[in-house]
Amino acid sequence: MTEYTGDADVTEAVAQAHRREWAQVLAATVRVTRDLDLAEECAQDAYAQALRKWATTGVPERPGAWLTTVARNRAKDILRRESVLRSALPLLVMDEVVAGPQDGADPQAVDDDWLRLIFTCCHPALSRDAQVALTLRLVCGLSTTEVARAFLVQDTAMAARITRAKKKISGARIAYRVPAPDDLPERLGSVLDVVHLVFTTGHAAPVGSRLVRQDLVDGAIHLARTLHRLLPGNSEVAGLLALVLLTDSRRDTRVSADGELVLLSEQDRTRWDTRQIEEGSALLTESLRRGGPTRYALQAAIAAVHAEARIWEETDWTEVIGLYRELHRLWPSSVVVLNLAIAVGFRDGPEAGLAELTPLLDDPALGTYSYLSAARADFLRALGRWAEAATSYEEALTMTDNEVERAFLARRLAEVTDRLG
Repeated sequence: MTEYTGDADVTEAVAQAHRREWAQVLAATVRVTRDLDLAEECAQDAYAQALRKWATTGVPERPGAWLTTVARNRAKDILRRESVLRSALPLLVMDEVVAGPQDGADPQAVDDDWLRLIFTCCHPALSRDAQVALTLRLVCGLSTTEVARAFLVQDTAMAARITRAKKKISGARIAYRVPAPDDLPERLGSVLDVVHLVFTTGHAAPVGSRLVRQDLVDGAIHLARTLHRLLPGNSEVAGLLALVLLTDSRRDTRVSADGELVLLSEQDRTRWDTRQIEEGSALLTESLRRGGPTRYALQAAIAAVHAEARIWEETDWTEVIGLYRELHRLWPSSVVVLNLAIAVGFRDGPEAGLAELTPLLDDPALGTYSYLSAARADFLRALGRWAEAATSYEEALTMTDNEVERAFLARRLAEVTDRLG
């Protein structure tokens, strides 16, 4: 058991276990319950018990194992008491026959409860919105309120959407397993999107006191590696794994020792993880050789351009712009257009950047996207247009819930406000 010094330590230990272990605890419990609602209830109960018991017994050496055992035992007790009632309810099909890996794959690659959970959440019987909402709730462990905020809907509407999706999974008798090889192509696109979503949610946490949720980042990398072992010849999978590795290689430099946000232009590149960069670059080459440019390979290529530059000033912005244009052709997205506009500003100057950003102000898809206001504020700041910059920083603050990002924007706002005299 780990020593603790008070309730605050226990509360933090439980919160940390929730960030790191939630998906695994839930996924392992589903195998007992065959019911997503009951599994979620039992997992939540295990965390509630941890708050009470760890205060007297200490934090266990393996919190995840403790929580999983408690959740599964709770599930077994409920199932014993309600066996007659639950025998009439539709349950997940627990098909133990899993897909055989392709030649060269690790035979254990498909034996992963978390991956099973994601494939369940991404079943084609569900709409894409339902797939994403379920993943954020069940895999990422976000609250219903946080998921509702991501979709810009009311809490009650999101709760109803998640409940409907769970019922559809049970009612349709969707199997809790990795699909057979013939079924993978139909499901893979959604799963890759969701793994990428898990990564981006962790890489730039939308809420909370930390910029990065390392549990989600590590979990996404684990899932991407598992998919690559399962489908070693798939160029999209290789591209996704390349992207998450190259992007995560900067993790140790994104926040200062004081907990402040450090921009890409100011990061100490000698501290970037060279092993991840080398592995990601090799995977990128593999992806391009096997299948040509894919959405994830193009994003990985952009990350690779940054990794190749020894200092910010050596960044090849012309190549970055070209890659963003190709990415937008392949995957039209308002966010891609925003990133392209920012890259133009870095290459051609803040005036050019502002000109590129201006049309985006009327894009409804970016209406509540804080990075548009923040980018515009930065260009205005560079031009010495202090009052306009202050207004844009204020706008960005109203749309930002992550405390690290809020603190950065507040510092920038104070700086430009001081310039106003």
